[in-house]
Amino acid sequence: MTSATVLTAVYPGTFDPMTLGHEDLMRRASQLFERLILAVAAGHHKNTLFSPDERLEIAREVALRYPNVEVIAFRGLLRDFVQQHGGKVVVRGLRAVSDFDYEFQMAGMNRKLMPDVETVFLTPSDQYQFVSGTFVREIAKLGGDVSQFVSPSVSARLADRVAKQASQP
Repeated sequence: MTSATVLTAVYPGTFDPMTLGHEDLMRRASQLFERLILAVAAGHHKNTLFSPDERLEIAREVALRYPNVEVIAFRGLLRDFVQQHGGKVVVRGLRAVSDFDYEFQMAGMNRKLMPDVETVFLTPSDQYQFVSGTFVREIAKLGGDVSQFVSPSVSARLADRVAKQASQP
């Protein structure tokens, strides 16, 4: 690597919703790599609460504080996205031992598909170890307070979405 080479990392996820744990990993990864792409997946395999455009908007709002972070939508194979954007590293978060098996398998498959790309695992800061988008969505849907798990703007969006869904027959 020369001084002219920019090391690009890709942090993929559905980010539904963007939690403080995601923000924590984004902040820390942005300090490790010259360029970090937050790759917001379409979420074809998940039942998302927010649309891809809404998740992009939320992620872009959160990423404004980090000048070397870009937020880009993607669908399809992560390999294609990483190669298209010149990525050399995939950043993944590990909250607990239960995440490890799935992430380890995915990293192995990604290595087969992208032999020149490394996977780097980051663990969230202590206060975010057990925060997940799934938990946050469930708590919000059941009327709980999610303000300790998401930024104020995300909390407001969650409250609005849950209220709209509750008013629909």
